[in-house]
Amino acid sequence: MRVKITLMNDPLSLTSAFVIGLLGSAHCVGMCGGIMNALGMALPAEKQGMRQAIPILLLYNLGRIFSYCLAGAFLGAIGFWLLSTGKQAGPALRLFAGFMMIAMGLYLAGWWRGLVHLEKLGGHLWKYLQPIGNRLMPVTQPWQALLLGAVWGWLPCGLVYSTLTLSVSAADWRYSTLIMLSFGLGTLPVMLLTGAFAHRAKTWIQKRTVRNTAALLVISFGVWTIAWVVLH
Repeated sequence: MRVKITLMNDPLSLTSAFVIGLLGSAHCVGMCGGIMNALGMALPAEKQGMRQAIPILLLYNLGRIFSYCLAGAFLGAIGFWLLSTGKQAGPALRLFAGFMMIAMGLYLAGWWRGLVHLEKLGGHLWKYLQPIGNRLMPVTQPWQALLLGAVWGWLPCGLVYSTLTLSVSAADWRYSTLIMLSFGLGTLPVMLLTGAFAHRAKTWIQKRTVRNTAALLVISFGVWTIAWVVLH
């Protein structure tokens, strides 16, 4: 039996994931900014310049995005299984993703902090992974940066969790992987700037206007996602 894919013909899902990552990066600065700074500081003195640090920062982010994609593929496979159990699962998954994006927007702006509880649940897994990441620091070799990024990709983060719900609703591990890849690429510019220009990036991205704009855009994607279900 061939199961219809919920989002396979919906390229806006990839755009949504990218924009959520890009405009939600203010949250990423708080979650991972310290690690990015530590990566730069852990390099030998002769390699702490921007040009020398960029390869290490790229490897760290490559590992981080790989973990996002791995989680997306896993949850996409679960979504496919759920969709195969009944026709109602598809719209239900889509609605859940829409409401999660609205919650994420409210969270980014500080209007509602309910996703903190979701991050606390993820903390149960993180307490086993964090010691692994700590043992990889200080980073002096490229492979350490890559592995550290892969570990830190599982850091409890409401922004990641809300995007993962979108990947679940895709109900296809391949497309779910693309969604999380798009999200990861969206976070990349700010995360690289955080490592090289920490203070400037944080000052700009934590401005109330920037955060509110990001929040409203993420909320609009959530509303659009819900409307898609209602209209179809």
